[in-house]
Amino acid sequence: MTNQNMVISDAKSGLAMAIAVALKESGHFSPAMPVVSPNGYFSRKKLHKKLEANGNGARMNALLDSMRASSPTRRPTDTEDHTSWILHHPSALSMFEEIMRASQGKQIVVFLDYDGTLSPIVQDPDRAFITTEMREAVRAVANLFPTAIVSGRCRAKVYNFVRLSELYYAGSHGMDIKGPAKGHTHRTVSHCHLSNITSKIQYFDVYLFFLHNFHVLGLLSNIQGNQTVLCQPAREFLPMINEVYRALMEKIKHIPGAKVENNKFCLSVHYRCVEEKKWGELGDQVKMVIKEYPQLRLTQGRKVLEIRPTIKWDKGNALEFLLEALGYAESNDVLPIYIGDDRTDEDAFSVLRERKQGLGILVSKTPKDTNASYSLQEPLEVMKFLQRLVEWKKLSVLRH
Repeated sequence: MTNQNMVISDAKSGLAMAIAVALKESGHFSPAMPVVSPNGYFSRKKLHKKLEANGNGARMNALLDSMRASSPTRRPTDTEDHTSWILHHPSALSMFEEIMRASQGKQIVVFLDYDGTLSPIVQDPDRAFITTEMREAVRAVANLFPTAIVSGRCRAKVYNFVRLSELYYAGSHGMDIKGPAKGHTHRTVSHCHLSNITSKIQYFDVYLFFLHNFHVLGLLSNIQGNQTVLCQPAREFLPMINEVYRALMEKIKHIPGAKVENNKFCLSVHYRCVEEKKWGELGDQVKMVIKEYPQLRLTQGRKVLEIRPTIKWDKGNALEFLLEALGYAESNDVLPIYIGDDRTDEDAFSVLRERKQGLGILVSKTPKDTNASYSLQEPLEVMKFLQRLVEWKKLSVLRH
């Protein structure tokens, strides 16, 4: 069986594109944000028409509607729809051999979301712990392939959950990137690639003046030790993010179950533990705070409202940056695999489709509109996929 959804072909350099589009975006509600309906995702065109026709009231109603629809368990699964969706997004476990055949002669690079991918979605985001078995699976993968965790969480918090120094960590939706600690250079990353990382840092320096003139300050990339890459394209927003954090804490403290999480370069307002009748009030309070900050925008995840700087930098840009830093942006011999469960992971899935190289794997038990090629149902299946990837690599080494 041939999977028509697989997108693997020539790579295009992502770094220049990622930098060139690092411009300010306007508005609070991101037009790039996919918004779900009870039957899947609304098209963005329909949503924009609704907003234009009805004004600010419709904006708030649309926000509340999408908050209500943010949990995929809100509707029963239609067997026929699910079967059709699986045909277009088959299980990465059942199609594992096909995926591995497509990787022949290519360097696999693994990208992983955290919440809902490596750890289950839980009521308290501070208790989204990774299991020992999952940690060992990730460690084994990282010992064989360049591996990154790309999360909306603060990078330091994700590291504290995972506690593996051999990984790349991209926190705050890719706005805070740091590479493996000294002594954990991946065996497949040659000295040529390490030199390439240094050259990319110099390449970034050329763009600093460009970025400054577009008010996208703080893009910082450097080498610490022999392979730690740090990229922070939103550093100038830190004082503003902290100010909004304090304002939100004050505004929503009377709403039981609401929680504001400071992810350094972005904020998350969790409402998983808030009564549904209070969601409208919560949305009102969040919008009231950020309307005073045109440099920030509002997006959504799974039962979470997220406030981010209005720069074009997301998980897709983080993926491109890391591929470039590893020396694979111009290479035909690389197969990026990105596994994630959230709407924000769609930015990375889209990049892979645009590059016509690599594949996205969506973690979901229910059909969703996605640019991913394959699916896995839950973190347990993610762990099984990673374990099979390790087994496959070890066997292929023995054969050769």
